[in-house]
Amino acid sequence: MPALLGIPLDVNSSYLRGPAGAPAKIREALHCGASNMWTELGVDLEAAGEFADAGDLRLDNSREKVSEDFAEIERAVAELLEKGERPLALGGDHSLTYPVLKAFSRHHRELAIVHFDAHPDLYDEFEGSSVSHACAFARIMEERLAKRLMQIGIRTMNGHQREQAARFGIDVIEMRALPAYDRLKIGGPVYISFDMDVLDPAFAPGISHREPGGMTAREAIAHLHAIEGSIVGADIVEYNPEQDVSGITATVAAKILKEILGKMIAE
Repeated sequence: MPALLGIPLDVNSSYLRGPAGAPAKIREALHCGASNMWTELGVDLEAAGEFADAGDLRLDNSREKVSEDFAEIERAVAELLEKGERPLALGGDHSLTYPVLKAFSRHHRELAIVHFDAHPDLYDEFEGSSVSHACAFARIMEERLAKRLMQIGIRTMNGHQREQAARFGIDVIEMRALPAYDRLKIGGPVYISFDMDVLDPAFAPGISHREPGGMTAREAIAHLHAIEGSIVGADIVEYNPEQDVSGITATVAAKILKEILGKMIAE
């Protein structure tokens, strides 16, 4: 069964903080009476037992306690996995994916990651930190926490990160190369990491790093629906309520959440 887990962490954010406030806003939008709980794949999320909600973690969210917060994230995700649940983390900044996948690596050695993002997050170090949200996938691939990483929607590649992508053998599908539905026929266990800034700011203004030229909400949903494999977990990260406009991004995040849940349940 999928299980939501709020991870209110944004201490590793660059430029702006604020994503720690996202889990509550995404839940509020999910349950808003303006829509219903049916997914486009025909799953009724209100049906008893379709998914669970494990609540939010209590984190210190300070630079002095980053290692302790990471350990708590890893512990909580491992606990859900040991109970046979499939965690779906609501972030939070993208650094949380690193401790989440440390827990997953003990259960799924053949894991493939499908990573939706404007940014590859492959810096070896960013602003003096090796655990910045801009470094998450460098740490993940260094420690071989997944067998394969596919990145979709990228549109901010620089020289260093191209070198890192080549070093780790990452399958990078830049935004200008979309659509890429056929390349999502992966098979095996799949983890989805969905950074809200993969979307064009017109569809998701409530993010810290607005990067024009991104996906529409429809393009993102179509690529999520095209994934073939057993989705064992996911995260939705980098929604910043402090940057949102009239709750637009919360609504879109809730829609993405519904469609990921629908994929997990309909399998």
